[in-house]
Amino acid sequence: MTNAPRHINEILQEIVTNESIINGRLGDLIDALHERGFGVLVFLFALPMALPLPVPPGINLLFALPLLLLTLQQSYGAKRPWLPKQLRQKNFNSEKMKSMLLKAEPWLDRLSILIRPRLGWMTQGTISKLIGVFGFLFALCICIPIPLTNTVPSFAILLMAMGILMRDGLAVLAGMMIGSLWIMLLATLGVEGFKALISIIF
Repeated sequence: MTNAPRHINEILQEIVTNESIINGRLGDLIDALHERGFGVLVFLFALPMALPLPVPPGINLLFALPLLLLTLQQSYGAKRPWLPKQLRQKNFNSEKMKSMLLKAEPWLDRLSILIRPRLGWMTQGTISKLIGVFGFLFALCICIPIPLTNTVPSFAILLMAMGILMRDGLAVLAGMMIGSLWIMLLATLGVEGFKALISIIF
């Protein structure tokens, strides 16, 4: 790992220009990321769901399942991401991924103004396992089939991933708090109560 954290857009630019992802296999992307795999992969899978837009039924599971697998590994201290062979060989549309990252760049620029290296001890070591536990719980929330409920836990995971990549412990803490408050809200209202709230608002 490098001594100085880099801007999130520098990391994303390296990904979209990396020749090893041209063939669009998930395993090649993981290998290209090396030790940064957890932070970058969690970021990439959380980003589409963090957008405040309704998604077709089932799309939440498409992104939540990899997040569950990655954050579970992170919670027990795995050094590099592991995925089953079937998933490693799975093709993805690299051009669409590049397009998504480029469209997200201005939004990430604004968010990155608030994120800078601080409280770095909260982004590594034993604390990183705790980040994995929180991320796993938030990914479970993404699995709940209620419209417009994926954005908040996805944003919480995204914020924690950015905190890890840029060594900003405050961003990690903010993500933990946002996701925890969301879980408390769901637990208080229940699924049916939350559906009723969504129907009233929208």
